[in-house]
Amino acid sequence: MSTTITLYPLSNYTFSTKEAQPEEDPSVQARLQRLQNNYEDFGMRRTVEAVLVVHDHGHPHILMLQIANAFFKLPGEYLKPGEDEVNGLKARLNERLAPLSAENPEEGDWEIGDCLAQWWRPNFETFMYPYVPPHVTKPKECKKLFMVQMPEK
Repeated sequence: MSTTITLYPLSNYTFSTKEAQPEEDPSVQARLQRLQNNYEDFGMRRTVEAVLVVHDHGHPHILMLQIANAFFKLPGEYLKPGEDEVNGLKARLNERLAPLSAENPEEGDWEIGDCLAQWWRPNFETFMYPYVPPHVTKPKECKKLFMVQMPEK
């Protein structure tokens, strides 16, 4: 099966700064502790992220969010327990990338494509792997990256 992805020029989009969102955790150790607490309450964390591709000067570019001066990440977030991956990713994209003036930020024109990668966190550490290590029976997090077709404008 072959999927065609239409790349639109970067100039089709406008970018702005949204109000800063406070860090949930003051350190990586605090983040991993929160992951452990959530694991005890809800089980394995499921995370979805979007790969958004545009072109500029004839070359493809992946759009990322700038979180701090030197930290960039793909748009996405962890899912609520029982939340569908595709609908959850659309909701996160609307939260993060919908225009500030959008009348109804609940409705984005996101076309979620194939799952490009799946990463596993086997324990409460920063390392993630593209497989579940054979000795791990209960991974702590599963992160999926999806190709997302950008709307034309």
